[in-house]
Amino acid sequence: MISEECYELGSRSSIIREIFSFGLKRKAEIGADKVYDFSLGNPSIPAPESVKKAILELMERPPEEVHAYSPAPGDAGVRKTIAESLNRRFAESFRAENIFMTCGAAASLNICIKALGNPGDEFITFAPFFPEYRCWVEGIGAVLKVVPPHLPDFQIDLEELEKAISSKTKGVIVNSPNNPSGVVYTKEALTGLTELLKRKTQEYGAPIYLISDEPYREIVYDGVTVPYLTRYYDNTLVCYSYSKSLSLPGERIGYIVIPDRLADYKKVSPAIAGAARVLGFVCAPSLFQQVAARCVEDTGDIEAYKSNRDLLLKGLTNLGYTCVPPQGAFYLFVKALEEDADAFCERAKKYDLLLVPSDDFGCPGYVRIAYCVAQKTIVDAMPAFGKLMEEYSAAVS
Repeated sequence: MISEECYELGSRSSIIREIFSFGLKRKAEIGADKVYDFSLGNPSIPAPESVKKAILELMERPPEEVHAYSPAPGDAGVRKTIAESLNRRFAESFRAENIFMTCGAAASLNICIKALGNPGDEFITFAPFFPEYRCWVEGIGAVLKVVPPHLPDFQIDLEELEKAISSKTKGVIVNSPNNPSGVVYTKEALTGLTELLKRKTQEYGAPIYLISDEPYREIVYDGVTVPYLTRYYDNTLVCYSYSKSLSLPGERIGYIVIPDRLADYKKVSPAIAGAARVLGFVCAPSLFQQVAARCVEDTGDIEAYKSNRDLLLKGLTNLGYTCVPPQGAFYLFVKALEEDADAFCERAKKYDLLLVPSDDFGCPGYVRIAYCVAQKTIVDAMPAFGKLMEEYSAAVS
């Protein structure tokens, strides 16, 4: 017999991928410029020029220096460069040994969950959340508990979190800036979270780890800052990716920060390496480890995303849609015009609007709109959003 769990996962793709695939077919039928595809978080702005320069320079080096396997945790020089960058930016004291290079944030999260958890353990996250968290947690036989958001600001509901924590809680996964809401959790919310975890760790006599999912850290607007959680809570693992900041999603490069002051560090650090081994992550892509080191503090044009955000938010608000104002990432979370977000998204397809329903994000009744698209797509889509609103308004009247 095959694995029924893997069969189920493989025979149906995520709702995001299903809508993206539908969009590809629809574009082939009527033309790409007539389909307003807001489904996938694929960065639309180009990678910074420094990435191209780094790749071209590296291609002149001997192949064994660029394309060979690195040590499992990653190239020592790359890890040292990243640690030093984090120390400068966040007043930390990391060493190369605190950095474990990975195939992006997905690998980082999967590795951390595998390293920390056992069957029957519980992990907690906050709605709305990236749907793959459930796959990774349930894949080790653990349980994912979801804390509903505090409305209408979509910040962390500390009272609900406290109700969710139990003696079985192994970790809490936090994602800020958030996919899909674009909300950045406030310093007050995060310090409240970390103080609660300290208290519960003491109460249960076992560490509760905080896993910080940070692929959107650099994509923030209007002077908003994202607190670095190792500064507030010792038992924090940081999962980072260059997919969004450097517009390199297909290159799969990121890292895990494993601080020395982490509880059971001498066991957790080898467990991270062991989990990567079990999951088949022999080492992160060698070329892009070197690229990341050379572009460690560079980003793409964040102002382009801000311009898209402002245009979309203003346009939809003027049409009468209720939106969660995003402070970061490149997603707009919009209240569906009926309770069934799936039905709303199906109706939107009549106008070739491809939106992602929120049910899989653990927050029914909303849709996610990825605005990491060409600005022309947003401008051209506004009449379609208007027609969709008119259709619902006519049905009510």
